[in-house]
Amino acid sequence: MSSRKVGTQRAFDAAAADFAALGRHLWEPIGAATVAAAGLGEGSRVLDACCGTGASALPAARAVGAGGSVDAIDLSGPMIGELRRLSADLPQLHAHEADATAWETEGYDAVLSALGIFFFPDMTAGTERLISRVRPGGRAVFTIWRDGAMVTAGRHAGRAMAEVTDSAPPPEREPSLIDRINQAGTYAEWLSGRGLSEVDVTVNELRLPMTPEVAWLVIIGSGFRGIVDGLEPDVVERVRERYLESLSADGVTELDATTLVGSGTVR
Repeated sequence: MSSRKVGTQRAFDAAAADFAALGRHLWEPIGAATVAAAGLGEGSRVLDACCGTGASALPAARAVGAGGSVDAIDLSGPMIGELRRLSADLPQLHAHEADATAWETEGYDAVLSALGIFFFPDMTAGTERLISRVRPGGRAVFTIWRDGAMVTAGRHAGRAMAEVTDSAPPPEREPSLIDRINQAGTYAEWLSGRGLSEVDVTVNELRLPMTPEVAWLVIIGSGFRGIVDGLEPDVVERVRERYLESLSADGVTELDATTLVGSGTVR
């Protein structure tokens, strides 16, 4: 497993409970938009990759009904454990702790991944692997962040951590493929290049009111969790206070959490 994949898995393992708490504000509306783009019908077979605690897997399972099935997979054991708890009344949902880029089963009617494909060590190869799991004529739906989404929260939290711990801020993420395709037009072109036809990209506008509760959940219930992991509880509390002060000083009252929901038909 690559070092990037290990780091991502650890961050989400640690964030599992807070990830679920953030769900109603952030993950659930994004998951619902992802499922809506798939146009799932009763009895469909679905693969949900990088499923987290089920923001798209749960509504997908309800859409396909008792006669359908959803294989929901994620690298994080704690996330899968939470999903199993949440899906106890949905026997058609099967949650697996597994690597989406090595999943063998194929012939699905649809594959979904909400905010997952950009975590793959090779985003292009991983996405093409998921597409290959779908039958000809089936649907692929991949949701990513639009350019600029979520950036403000991470910047303020990193700055707060550095000030409280008297250390350097977290390094800027190295530019990657996602930075070149995070607009509707470029994303549609990239999906078409993966062999999908009838490609459509919908801009799903979402603004989160940055109340103190939501603002902090955005950090500890997402991949930003790594900013404070390993710090002593009292230090984490000081980072939280400084982070909220920083948001207030800059007049940040809402967070851009807009996504691009890209869908297409598998040839």
